[in-house]
Amino acid sequence: MNPLLIAGIIAAYFALLILISFLTGRKADNETFFRGNKQSPWYIVSIGMIGASLSGVTFISVPGWVGSTGLSYMQMVMGYFLGYLVIAHVLLPLYYRLNLTSIYTYLDQRFGFWSYKSGSILFLLSRTIGASARLYLMANVLQIAVFEAFNVPFEVTVLLTIFLIWLYTFRGGIKTIIWTDTLQTLFMLLSVGIAVVMITRALDLSFVGMVDAIASSEYSKLFEFDDWSSKQHFVKQFLSGAFITIVMTGLDQDMMQKNLTCRNLKEAKRNMYWYGFSFVPVNLLFLSLGVLLFLFAAKMGIALPENADDLFPIIATKGHLPATVGVFFILGLVAAAYSSADSALTSLTTSFSIDILDVQAKSEKQAKRTRLRVHIAFSLLLALVILLFKAYNDDSIISTIFNIAGYTYGPLLGLYAFGLFTKFEVNDKWVPLVVILAPILTGIIDYNSKLWFGSAMGFEKLMLNGLITFIGLLCLIRGNKNRN
Repeated sequence: MNPLLIAGIIAAYFALLILISFLTGRKADNETFFRGNKQSPWYIVSIGMIGASLSGVTFISVPGWVGSTGLSYMQMVMGYFLGYLVIAHVLLPLYYRLNLTSIYTYLDQRFGFWSYKSGSILFLLSRTIGASARLYLMANVLQIAVFEAFNVPFEVTVLLTIFLIWLYTFRGGIKTIIWTDTLQTLFMLLSVGIAVVMITRALDLSFVGMVDAIASSEYSKLFEFDDWSSKQHFVKQFLSGAFITIVMTGLDQDMMQKNLTCRNLKEAKRNMYWYGFSFVPVNLLFLSLGVLLFLFAAKMGIALPENADDLFPIIATKGHLPATVGVFFILGLVAAAYSSADSALTSLTTSFSIDILDVQAKSEKQAKRTRLRVHIAFSLLLALVILLFKAYNDDSIISTIFNIAGYTYGPLLGLYAFGLFTKFEVNDKWVPLVVILAPILTGIIDYNSKLWFGSAMGFEKLMLNGLITFIGLLCLIRGNKNRN
């Protein structure tokens, strides 16, 4: 594709986002930035959360993942739905009852200062890595599709990518994100739908023929019940999906900050139901696209790239399909990547400002000044971490993110499970030690799992990490009544 055409598409797209930012950010204050004035329509939040959850990683990596795991990712998606039900009936009522802005404030009320800071730092670490990985993917595609033609260094591409996010989020914060993410979700799904239609036509298939081709292909395996040692075994995938959802949505300030902008608990629950339900067909659409990409590559004699994440970009942008597909691919990728990254930057700013700097104790003017500085600082930090990611590129970044989540979100799972399902107090000052040791022990067990247990660990390391944290907290018990 012509780099100037791609640059023009991106420029027009961001002009639209900045316009939305201007409209939603007028007269914005800290309450607007952090909580959206609690006036967000639940259905708008729900649509936007789909895009924020999927991100550019799903847009590229899930179709590419089909080559090695078939349709087995749907086993995790089924687990996701169970996780959303837990969030709706356990976590959201807690957050609304306590009227939280940062969800980690709960840890302060339940355990104490050190548990609170440990939880917020875990989130800051997790989300910084996750958002940077997603943006790395986006920056890499922009570099190949646009900036290499103009001999622009990758570092400049990264800085431009981050600056564009900062430009439309620094004023309105979460109120702006709610609306821009909705727009970006619609663009992303439109892009995937157009790609599916065009590839189906190129393969001379009707809709029924497409379904039959997917079902009869070598990539169609959905369930794995026989081989317990496989990372794709149904029980491992289903439970991993449920717990990943609980921690990466329910215990994640990024995702919960959107829910907490709903008018009340009833609307927040309704948002979670529809959001969780829609995740099943949406992910099936992405996986179907993945199968079609591999079938198309085989028919056209296109060599499969060494990195499976590159398959969709190659087919969409290298003239194998009509130019319309390439245009919407770029638009969809930009929408997918930024719908996740913009909310991540906003939530990082929120968590650090409230949990670490306690801006709520300051005057409105002081708090706003601090928030703006934090927003800039995290923008630069994301850029730095993206450059570090440049030196490390796994076969599928989505797998990398889930593996990292197993270590960083695991202690959060243990902390919240202990707080919600026991009445014990703990010796708060020793909680950071438990939070540090749990991932280390998990890593040791993970490294030796094939030798010790005969099978390698997959995403279930998240559950193990949470269990070790829970056991560690049991060792710190100092009473039998909680702080409330």
